[in-house]
Amino acid sequence: MSVPLRIAIIGSGPAALYTLEHLLAAPGLDLEVDIFERLPTPFGLVRAGVAPDHQKIKAVTRAFEPLLADPRVRFFAGVEYGRHLTLDDLRQAYHLVCFATGAQSDRRLDIPGEDLPGSLPATAFVAWYNGHPDFAGLQPDLSCESAIVIGVGNVAIDVARILCLTPDELRRTDMPDYAIEALSTSRIREVHVLGRRGPVQAAFTTPELKELTTLEDTALVIRPEEAELDPLSRAELERSPDRTLARKVELIQHIAASPPPPRGRRLYLRFFIAPDRLIAGEDGRVGAVHCQRTRLVETPGGGLAAQPTGEEELIPAGLVFRSVGYRGRPLPGLPFDERLGTVPNRGGRVIDPATGDPIPGLYVAGWIKRGPTGVIGTNKPDAAETVRAMLEDAAASRTLATPRVDRAELERLVRFRQPNVLTFADWQTIDRLEREAGAACGRPRVKLTSFEAVLRALGRSPAPA
Repeated sequence: MSVPLRIAIIGSGPAALYTLEHLLAAPGLDLEVDIFERLPTPFGLVRAGVAPDHQKIKAVTRAFEPLLADPRVRFFAGVEYGRHLTLDDLRQAYHLVCFATGAQSDRRLDIPGEDLPGSLPATAFVAWYNGHPDFAGLQPDLSCESAIVIGVGNVAIDVARILCLTPDELRRTDMPDYAIEALSTSRIREVHVLGRRGPVQAAFTTPELKELTTLEDTALVIRPEEAELDPLSRAELERSPDRTLARKVELIQHIAASPPPPRGRRLYLRFFIAPDRLIAGEDGRVGAVHCQRTRLVETPGGGLAAQPTGEEELIPAGLVFRSVGYRGRPLPGLPFDERLGTVPNRGGRVIDPATGDPIPGLYVAGWIKRGPTGVIGTNKPDAAETVRAMLEDAAASRTLATPRVDRAELERLVRFRQPNVLTFADWQTIDRLEREAGAACGRPRVKLTSFEAVLRALGRSPAPA
């Protein structure tokens, strides 16, 4: 009797679940897949990173649900790799292991004052207003009148928009109650989004920009001189095959040329301005951000860089969010590229940096594989590439050793180390309870934001883990 191909996937965000989808769709393949998730709920950044007012994007989870319900799949939530499960455990129980753990920390600015009170990574704020259990106690100080967001990607735009939502707008989201209460009483009246380069180089998308023009009580302001294209930007725009880029620049220039409507708040979208230090106020917290105006210059490699012009600007602010990218974290037992924040790999196969050879049976998918780039859908072809490598290696017997631990024994080990382990059936109950609570108050859902709250909702008492 042949042994099914046994696979472990670490993580349950889009990269992990697209990997699962491709595996389950492989024709004629006898397999068993176990998914291990550190948090008490699945779906990674779809649940904990996508903005609460972007419910259409969150709807991708409907396509993921049947995958986790497949009889060939087991889901273990609340199980942390490196704590409840080691690489040696995985080597004994599976033929193949795929790590899809994402990029869980933030990139730093490396400027003076970055660690002053009131200076926060946008990743932490996003996790806080999405009800991530690790960040529910963040308590950002929203008592100041001015906030600054450093960066011009979609996450930066999300943070700025969330800071500007009215109480009614907030209550239409699946944001946790504590965040709605805090943001509803916020004293912030000005939000400044700072980009060191120009409109052509801004990473946010046109739909994100359009949303800023429809906020109920916030006027979007762009300086006309900062919307103008320098010769280098104009040449880049002309060379670009992306027609959506031209439309985005046109919208930026249209907004800049239009008088801002009368609103209670103002959101300033800035270009060609780079913070070089954060300055403390009298209370020791962030009081202002010192900036340098910039211009674009060509780099030796043919790219464009922002160069200070010598013109300075000081922007008062009591709250600063750095939003210059996510960064992966090392995984116990796996090689790690500190510069890129990824696990070294070739087409998804984890490689030994010393030899350049693949490490049999170990794979990566998603941001821990390629870095924090792309949108949710980018993970699908990325996962397909990894799965092709996995199945090619399985067919050639380039796997971990034949499992010495059967599925039942592995589950007993997991439950011994983590008595509070949750299953897909538990998630279905939590999902139903959150949606019912949301329906009662006209919201998509009311999130449970701690492991303890999840266990209580399931009628379980937390056991020491």
